[in-house]
Amino acid sequence: MSKPDHNYDESKIKTLSSIEHIRARTGMYIGRTGSGAHYDDGIYILLKEVVDNGIDEHIMGYGKEIDIRLDANEVTIRDFGRGIPHGKVVDCVSRINTGAKYNDEVFQFSVGLNGVGTKAVNALSDTFTVSSYREGKYFEASFAKGTLVSEDQGTIDEPNGTLVSFVPDETIFKKYKFREEYIMRRLKFYTYLNAGLILRFNGEKLEAKKGLLDLILEESDSEAIYPPLHYQGKTLEIAITHAQLYGEENWSFVNGQYTADGGTHLSAFREGVLKAFNEFSKKKYDGDDVREGLIGAVAIRLKEPIFESQTKNKLGNSEIRSDLVNEVRDVIVDMLHKNPKAAERAFLKIEETQKMRKEINAVKKMAREKSKAISIRIPQLKDCRVHLDKAKGKGEESMIFITEGQSAAGSMVSCRDPNTQAIFTLKGKPMNVAELQRDAIYKNDELYNLMQALRIEETVDSLRYQKVVLATDADVDGMHIRNLLITFFLRFFLPLVREGHLVILETPLFRVRNKKETRYCFTEEERALAFKEVKNPEITRFKGLGEISPNEFRAFISEGMRLSPVHIDDIHEVPHILKFYMGKNTPKRREYILNHLEIEEDAV
Repeated sequence: MSKPDHNYDESKIKTLSSIEHIRARTGMYIGRTGSGAHYDDGIYILLKEVVDNGIDEHIMGYGKEIDIRLDANEVTIRDFGRGIPHGKVVDCVSRINTGAKYNDEVFQFSVGLNGVGTKAVNALSDTFTVSSYREGKYFEASFAKGTLVSEDQGTIDEPNGTLVSFVPDETIFKKYKFREEYIMRRLKFYTYLNAGLILRFNGEKLEAKKGLLDLILEESDSEAIYPPLHYQGKTLEIAITHAQLYGEENWSFVNGQYTADGGTHLSAFREGVLKAFNEFSKKKYDGDDVREGLIGAVAIRLKEPIFESQTKNKLGNSEIRSDLVNEVRDVIVDMLHKNPKAAERAFLKIEETQKMRKEINAVKKMAREKSKAISIRIPQLKDCRVHLDKAKGKGEESMIFITEGQSAAGSMVSCRDPNTQAIFTLKGKPMNVAELQRDAIYKNDELYNLMQALRIEETVDSLRYQKVVLATDADVDGMHIRNLLITFFLRFFLPLVREGHLVILETPLFRVRNKKETRYCFTEEERALAFKEVKNPEITRFKGLGEISPNEFRAFISEGMRLSPVHIDDIHEVPHILKFYMGKNTPKRREYILNHLEIEEDAV
């Protein structure tokens, strides 16, 4: 068999400039691009990279304030540090491996070590402008998609510092939109790690005077069972408490940088916490018992941090682990001795968790034996071939539809993509778990099978699908089932919701058609418009997904499907919301509904 002629010669070899390489291989520099719907989407990484420079200036003692403004899609960031030396402004924002952070005399505990950050922002922006102010003089450079457009310099009455403004490139970040709550969360992390730093976002002042203690106080809110314990040293800061929560909540930082994926310092912190409580009590508690309900934060400062990617989400310095474990252990043991009442409450919580875990283990064993006796496979699951692997970054196109009834499932099974789309069929309304404990999952076949299908029993990190899609009917019963499922995930698997995996499938409420044209309407407004524009229309109200034929349904779960993410605006309100809307306070809820009931007139 002859080999195809690819004309592989010197002309096929390309050498890209640094700007061209960033635009061609965006993921290497900022991770995911996204639309702004996810906390770690690229547009927020662009903002972070610029703010990091101001933070590094503050760490070195220059500039106590950073001003951040968002106007539509334009981001403007002004720090009051030393300003970039004017002769190197263009190089610092356009040439990779150019910067002062290779020099310990200028920056000691720096986040930006690779000389990439601002260059990536420049390359991935439609417009990018940088202005440096030093001793009454300024230098300004403007770029378009990383290419220098203009330069200007002169005298000016401005404090020292650097101003950067940019508009992300829509050809790279498709249909993007900034979410202010994500920006605020990132900025708050900076204030927790940098005492004395003041950030202003669109005029709103952000400041934390107690470091990580402020973070834990805010995150634990009124749920903490004892006042948080706090330690602050030169290179290590720790804050911990326990709350009546499922699982644990930890935050880790390196040189003022939030490391979303943890790394060496977080694993050392978790081990140090366990060793501290065991040493103090002279017992051998299991790690899950000590860390259940733990709300903790750890921040370290390193001269040469090694991150596993340019986005700096995970620390890889393995050589620091052993010493850090011992230091965390010693610090927490000392705090427990100094705070005996807090220690007493913590160990009451640990003992309670240990007792409950043993009870749940017994129920787990019964549930597993029962499920093995029934079937080796999960009976309600029609699986797909591709699955999510977070560690390897694979399977992000995978999803599972949770639907009700065999008729709806039948339509979806026949028109789904079996490579990436799985289907889990509910037999009826799931149990309301708003006020139940975790053992309820093991006593209910439906919820147990759903948990196993998703593979989230031990941790949400092992989730088998990138998207968990709630595909319920658009009637009252369907809405109720949707709320019950959301309650289930919020109650026992909160990280799954917080990380953006839980979404709702939007399906049409109406079909408006005549012999020549068919329109699917997702809202009353769309139906009213179609009624006016389609001549002699026949209107069908879809009461259930099973009423939509497989041929029609294919369009609603293919490339153009409408998915609405389930967002958590305030994590502290989750228990209160579940208790009010899904709890046993029926009279109060009925009164609330009657007081807020609105009746709309039919648009057609």
